[in-house]
Amino acid sequence: MKILVTGTAGFIGSHVAMRLLDRGDEVIGFDNMSDYYDVTLKQARLARFADNPRYTHIAADLADREAVEAAFATHKPQRVINLAAQAGVRYAATNPHVYVSSNVTGFLHILEGCRHHGVEHLVFASTSSVYGANTKMPFSEHQSTEHPLTLYAASKKANEQMAHSYSHLYGVPSTGLRFFTVYGPWGRPDMALFLFTKAILAGEPIKVFNHGRHKRSFTYVDDIVEGVIRTLDQSPTGNSEWDGRRPDPASSNAPYRIYNIGNEQPVELLRYIELLEQSLGRKAKMEMFPLQAGDVPDTEADVSELIKNVGYRPRVAVDVGVTNFVDWYRHYYGT
Repeated sequence: MKILVTGTAGFIGSHVAMRLLDRGDEVIGFDNMSDYYDVTLKQARLARFADNPRYTHIAADLADREAVEAAFATHKPQRVINLAAQAGVRYAATNPHVYVSSNVTGFLHILEGCRHHGVEHLVFASTSSVYGANTKMPFSEHQSTEHPLTLYAASKKANEQMAHSYSHLYGVPSTGLRFFTVYGPWGRPDMALFLFTKAILAGEPIKVFNHGRHKRSFTYVDDIVEGVIRTLDQSPTGNSEWDGRRPDPASSNAPYRIYNIGNEQPVELLRYIELLEQSLGRKAKMEMFPLQAGDVPDTEADVSELIKNVGYRPRVAVDVGVTNFVDWYRHYYGT
């Protein structure tokens, strides 16, 4: 297939592009090479597959309507995976306009491209952050997500609603994936595992919020990629049992679905740090802080819908995943 993948210089996007190329697909990559974090890391990710004859790279911003329209008109992708976004929960406190430009306006341009060019299936990244103020565990797609706690989460909730409207009005088959705390090799430098590793190796203290007592469904990047591609290969159809009087947030009578994708076994942050210490062979100097504004105490993924409809569940244990990350980090940075 010919697949447009946005965010191919990003953490998840680069892994997805490589997997698609490995199985023989043609990939049109789209990335603006934002300087939100180290651009040389993005360039190194791209270098792993940029010379593949089935890869074409477009250096542009999703907020550039003409560039997105040209990508669809020129390359005519059969399917689209939208992973490009302004990431980071707390960055929105000082840079809110970037989130709307990238995550909302940019996503509108993707939807319009899918609408006007007969795209068979759009898979887009959402986030577990949309569960916001929910406290019932595990988080299920069938729960309400009307109370996001950050602008980042709100922008992703907007994506879900925008995609549903295009599925309903124009028949664009769309699937949203709510990622739960993705980690692994080639990760983002602003993510906890990256920050912790860098600080521990430098003998510097790490900031541990909520005294390390909150839990997360840490999900290894290869598990995420497998779920993304399996989902891409199964276009949704309308749910004939959907009842508008008792609407189900996870599906619709339109060709639209929402799935959680995350590890079913949440891990306490202190345990995560302990595994990192074991992999590095060094102890962390920890500075304890209360829970940050906008953070939730715990996340836990219910992935039963993903298992039932896509036939896959995340499998990489966190001790294996952390070790793999440390091995990559030491090799990449020569530490």
